[in-house]
Amino acid sequence: MEIQRYVPTQLRPARQMRADLQQIEQASSLDGVGELRSVGEVSLYGPGEKAELLDLYRQMYLIRRFEEACAENYSKGNIRGFLHLYIGQEAVAVGVMSVLRPGDYVVTHYRDHGHALARGVDTNRAMAELFGRKTGLSKGKGGSMHLFDASKRFMGGHAIVGGQLPLAAGLSLSCTYKGTDDIAIVFFGDGAVNQGTFHETMNLAAVWKLPLLFFLENNFYGMGSAIGKVRAGGTDFYPMAESYGIESVLVDGMNVLEVREVMANAVGKMRAGGGPQFIEAKTFRYVGHSMADPARYRDDSELAEWMEKDPLKTFPSLLLARGAAVESDLEAQRESVHQEVSAAVRFSEGSAKPSPHEIFDDVYA
Repeated sequence: MEIQRYVPTQLRPARQMRADLQQIEQASSLDGVGELRSVGEVSLYGPGEKAELLDLYRQMYLIRRFEEACAENYSKGNIRGFLHLYIGQEAVAVGVMSVLRPGDYVVTHYRDHGHALARGVDTNRAMAELFGRKTGLSKGKGGSMHLFDASKRFMGGHAIVGGQLPLAAGLSLSCTYKGTDDIAIVFFGDGAVNQGTFHETMNLAAVWKLPLLFFLENNFYGMGSAIGKVRAGGTDFYPMAESYGIESVLVDGMNVLEVREVMANAVGKMRAGGGPQFIEAKTFRYVGHSMADPARYRDDSELAEWMEKDPLKTFPSLLLARGAAVESDLEAQRESVHQEVSAAVRFSEGSAKPSPHEIFDDVYA
């Protein structure tokens, strides 16, 4: 199956960047260390477009700083249990969520902090959940792997590998049953593809033409196992969707604008009754599987290669080079994020823990 690329008309900043690429590079030069120097001070973007692009940067930076604060507080003993960080994969969550509407459902795996924040959940309540406080999204009883916010239609955070897939099928069926053009999206990792629930859900979604978007975050490692060593089909997953009659596409998961464009195309088809879609994003986590994993199974050279693609470096550099932002714009976003994350930590530290008599509250089965 041919890899698809699409530039949706409703995303002018992304389209404009591509249209301006040749013009800018003709008026630019590479310095001795390979950095693009833009010639001229005239911005190609209006205030609304610049704000939109800066917001994408802010969201990615928020996820990165939130995760770093989680790691710091895990080492202090404020966060306990398993902790799976999203550092490196921020462009996926932000690009995806920028296309969704409030009525769409989101279901994800245990590496869920980035998805939750990009979906717009409250930063204070997200951090409080990790701290195990009653002000948390799940009242302090779910922890890192079980962030929920029904008001955002963010339906978890699921610890069982592949366990979220059938739930997403049910949510997408509810959209069809109610006659809306809302959709459901389910995130999963490369390790979930070997689960029976993956294939069962793919088949059901295809047979019933469910408005369900399968989004594979392929970071090349299922826990500590390189997928090239444990999967017979190699490191590309998207072609398998063809056997179910589901349209699929591969995208650079380190490029927030590409993720956004491909998402817009897929979602547009689904809202028009086109049935399920499959997107595979190639991405990379810069840390171990969890805080307990030193990631010694990876070569330093592999990590260094992917660090060169870090969206928190490449995207702001792109904004500066294309005249979509100046350094003070970026610094203002970073300062705002630092204040927000620091406030979330203080909120969590000051929140009460759930009392023992609440242990059976909200248990229905």
